[in-house]
This record gives sequence, structure tokens and C-alpha cells, in this order.
Amino acid sequence: MRWFLRGIMAAVSVPALVLFSAFIGFAGLAHEAGLTLPETLFLTAFVWALPGQVILIGGMLSGNSLPALAFAVSLSSIRMMPMVVAIVPEMRTAKTRKWVLYVLSHFVAVTSWVLALQNFRTVPHERRTAYYAGLGPTLILGCLVIIILVYAAAPKLPPAASAGLFLLTPIYFLTSLWGSAREKTVHLGMIFGLAFGPVFHILTPQFDLLGAGLSGGTVAFGIHLLLKRRRTA
Repeated sequence: MRWFLRGIMAAVSVPALVLFSAFIGFAGLAHEAGLTLPETLFLTAFVWALPGQVILIGGMLSGNSLPALAFAVSLSSIRMMPMVVAIVPEMRTAKTRKWVLYVLSHFVAVTSWVLALQNFRTVPHERRTAYYAGLGPTLILGCLVIIILVYAAAPKLPPAASAGLFLLTPIYFLTSLWGSAREKTVHLGMIFGLAFGPVFHILTPQFDLLGAGLSGGTVAFGIHLLLKRRRTA
């Protein structure tokens, strides 16, 4: 119980505050998209994490088909696989039951993953499942509380404030991805993706996000290979 409570306390951190601020924008996005409060809470609790949720709602607003939405969200969630592969050995012991690891894997997202790996060195190996069982669900619970508060306040907010909430999520993603990028290729991919976005929205509105992302990333990677060959030539 002691390590479970420590996991809960670990959720009180700067990364968690950044996550909660992003969910203010997500709640505004979901409200503007016409989702009810129960639908938004269900989406957060079971789709988790934020990029997949934003992709789903963005696709719904664009009128994408259900198979296209499922494919896009699945592609977004694939990035979680390396994180799960990295964190599970840190928690697993000879006595750890597999179903416990399966359940805890649901809570793996960037914020919980970073916080857990940062703090695991001070947590006994056999107590890490309890620690993460406190950390992961607490982050989701905090996001659910934020959503409830935003939905309660949204009808009373002026249009300008609602628009600000709506824009918080894309601004958060753009700034955080730009700031966390370690190579200029990522910056190029973001620039080309933003440039291709309106084009694909006109040409293929049902696959605009997927098309812009793949095209922007492909062009940026091609430029990276070209420059690398020139440097080694």
C-alpha cells in the first residue's frame, strides 16, 4: 500500500500539470465536436492516450469512415508498443502475474512512462507494479476530473474563451513536439505536414490527417537521406 500511495503522489508533478492543461483543450475540442460528457469520459478512460483521442475526434469532424478512424487511431497507438516493451521488464518479477502486466499496460502513455522510468530507480523491483498501479490510473483520473470541470463551465463561457479552449490542444501538440525534437528532420516533417494538411483536406478529406502526416514525414526523411549522402560523399 505504501508504494501504491507513492505512485499516486508521483502523479503530482510538472509533466502531469502539462498533461492536464492539454486535456483542458481536449475537453473543449470534444465539446465543440458535439460529444456528450459520458462519451468523452469513456473515450479518455478506454482509448487513452491523448493523440489517439484527438485523431479520433478530428476524423469524426472531417466525416471520416469508421474503418479509416480505426486505422488512424491504431497507427497512433503503435508508438506505445516500444514503451510497453521497455517498461514491462522493469516491473516484472518471477512472481508477477501476467494479467497484472496486461492491465498496467493500458495506462502506458508518454507522461506515465517518463515519470515511472525516472522514479523506478528508487523503487524496489518487487514493488514497481504497485507503484505504477498508483501512478497510471491517477493520471487518467485527473484528466477525467478536468473534463468534467470543462464540460460544466463550457456552456457559461463566452465564445472567445470556448475558442481558446478549442485551440489549446493543437497548440500543445505543436509546441511540445517541436521542443522535444532531437533532430532537424522532425522539424522538417512537421513543417511539411502542416503545409500538406490543407492540400489533403481538399483532395482527400477523409484521409487528410493520415495523408499529410505520411507525406510530410516521407519528404522530410528523403531530404535527410539526401543531405546525409552529400556529407559522406
